[in-house]
Formats: sequence, C-alpha cells, structure tokens
Amino acid sequence: MGQGRLRLGLACCLLLLLLGGSGGLGSQGVARGPWEEEQGSVAEGGPWGRARYEAVKKHLGAVSALSKQYWQYLACKVWQQGCEEEEESSPRPGWSLPLVGQDYLEILSAWYCSFGKCCKTGDCRVVNNITGLEADLQGQLHGQHLAKEVVVQAVRGFLQSPRPEKPLVLSFHGWSGTGKNFVARMVASHLYRDGMKSECVRLFISLFHFPHHKYVDSYKAQLKKQISETLQLCKQSLFIFDEAEKLHFSLLDAIKPFMAHYDNEGQVDSRRSIFLFLSNLGGNTINEVALDFWRAGRAREEISMEFLEQRLRLELQESAENGYARSHLLEENLIDFFVPFLPLEYHHVKLCARDAFLARGLPYTEAALDEVARMMVFVPKEEKLYSAQGCKSVSQRINYFLP
Repeated sequence: MGQGRLRLGLACCLLLLLLGGSGGLGSQGVARGPWEEEQGSVAEGGPWGRARYEAVKKHLGAVSALSKQYWQYLACKVWQQGCEEEEESSPRPGWSLPLVGQDYLEILSAWYCSFGKCCKTGDCRVVNNITGLEADLQGQLHGQHLAKEVVVQAVRGFLQSPRPEKPLVLSFHGWSGTGKNFVARMVASHLYRDGMKSECVRLFISLFHFPHHKYVDSYKAQLKKQISETLQLCKQSLFIFDEAEKLHFSLLDAIKPFMAHYDNEGQVDSRRSIFLFLSNLGGNTINEVALDFWRAGRAREEISMEFLEQRLRLELQESAENGYARSHLLEENLIDFFVPFLPLEYHHVKLCARDAFLARGLPYTEAALDEVARMMVFVPKEEKLYSAQGCKSVSQRINYFLP
C-alpha cells in the first residue's frame, strides 16, 4: 500500500513537471478562461468560436495522449512495467519524449532507485568499494597483516574476474575478539550500500539459527531454500556463517553445491557469490605459531600465509569433532583461503580502545587507554602476551570512564 502511494505521488509530480516544461503544452492557458470563453462562442454559434473550440479540444486530446505516453514511459523506466504495452500502443512510430521530459525522468528514476529496487538483481545498491575496504582495514583492523592482505586481494580479484568458475569461499579462523566478525561486516558495508541490511547479505549464526541437531533435516531444507531465494534475487550475494565450527556437518554438505563449480544442470547460478565462514577453530595453532615467533625474537609480521595456512588446514582435517573434517568441503577443496587471525597484544588492545573512544566522540588520554588494556586478561600465564578476549568488550569497558 505504501509503495503504491509513493508511485502515484511520484507519477503525479512528474506529470506536472513534464506538462509544465514541454513547450506550448502548459495547462494554465487551457484549463480556465479560454475554455469557458470557447464554450460561450460555440453556444452562440459563431463560426470563429467553433473553430477555436475544435482547436482547443484537439489540443487537450494531445495533452491527454502525451500524458499517457509519459506514464507508460515512467512505468517502463522506473518499475520495468508496461514496456511492451508502450511499444504496441504508441500512436506513431518513432515517438520519443521531448528532451526536457527525458531529463525529468532520468532525475526522478535515479532518485527513486536510490530508495527502491529498480534492477533485476533485486538490490541496486551494490557499490563494490574495494578501495574503501582496503583503507578501512588498514586503519581499523589491528595486528592482522595476513587478514588484511588476503581479504583485499581475494575479494578484489574475484570481483574483477569477468566469468568466475565458482563462488569465492573464505574461512576466517582465530580466537574470539581478533576481528573475524568485524572484517565480515566491513566486507558487507563496502560491497553493498545497505551493508548488513542489504537483501543480498544473509547472516547465519549456528547456535541461533540451527540450535538443535535433531531438526537438522528441517534446517537443511530451510537453508537451501533461503540461499536459493537470495541467489535468484541477487546476482551478487554475500553469505556469512558465524560460529561455523558448530555447524552440523550435514548442513555444510547441504550447501556444498552452492560453493562448487557451476555445472548449469538445474542449478541456480551462484558464481558471483561470496561465502564467509567465521570460526574459533584453529585459534590455538595460530597462537602457538605467533608465540614461537615472539620467543625467537621475530616480528609477527614475518609470519607468512603459506606457513600458517598449511598448519591450520592440517588441524582442521585432523580434528574429528568439527564439521569441517566430517563434511566434504576440505577434501573437495571448496574453501579458497583459510584466513588466520593472530592473537592481539597489549598495544593492539590500546588501539581498539582508542577507536572505541573516537567512535563515540569521546576524548581520551594515554592513561585511559592503558587502563582499558589492563582490564583485559592476558595469556599465557608466564608471558602475559596476548589478550584472551582479543578486543571484545573493549567498547563496553570505556563506560567506566564516562562522567
């Protein structure tokens, strides 16, 4: 109902603009005095009045026909409705809008499309701002040189590919609070104007959406249905699975065809989609590598993707308790990149605290940042090097410093 009123209001405003600016077709000189005068002339039977009456009548008929054409053009341009009717009912071949009218329609349709759905994908707000994504990751994601590099390069390369053979599948691994969810939401906000609210972005949280294993068959049907519907609506879709290590392996196998190479045999096309899996699994292996580098006096930035990804993949394959190992995602190599998130050190937590103050427009001091960081628990017991919670709960802890 609300959308219908909006369309009607837009159409009325547009027609007033068009008829007022179409050169000689304004209603001000027709609707009042002249029309009444011509009626009087006809009644008196004067030949001059009769001629003017017929001229005005013809003029109004032209205005009505033109208004109808404007309406059909508007419906076709903005809502993709009535395009065939316009072609069939056009009173003369080669009919086109005056230049002024076309300008009005272009402005209106662009404005309307900023609020609604005007394209076949169902979401006209795809922006794919990779430059912005790279800049924000550089400035706001702390202590994660590997994640910054892999995510930007993988997403950029995928979106620039004219014909990808399969969706992009990334699996984020690391302790809680190291930035996995933060990066996933940042990807959504830079690929879609509406971010996580976009109809082309779907977030699934394992224990929230699929809490009971006894209903796994029902979950499988629902999940496949929701993914298929999103793919049909959106040419470019983003699917995020949080707490992926808690997904039942049969759910992973159920969505496996959507992540595999496209075979075009009754399968919905998912090649332009991105799948993100967020998991705490592998966090201990990642932390051990980081700690070994620190004990050896080597900078964490020396940790290479090749070295860490191999160890991470081995852990996922060997642990029989997780859905990754029991599903076919690993053996069929459907995950393109395993993205490690390193444990955060004291100075990284201070940077997170600074960002939290800035995000709320609050002043801060170095002493306040140190105080926030000292509130966190650091491990291992001997070195007290890494925050056990990462940066999680930092934004809540700055409440202690509010007046």
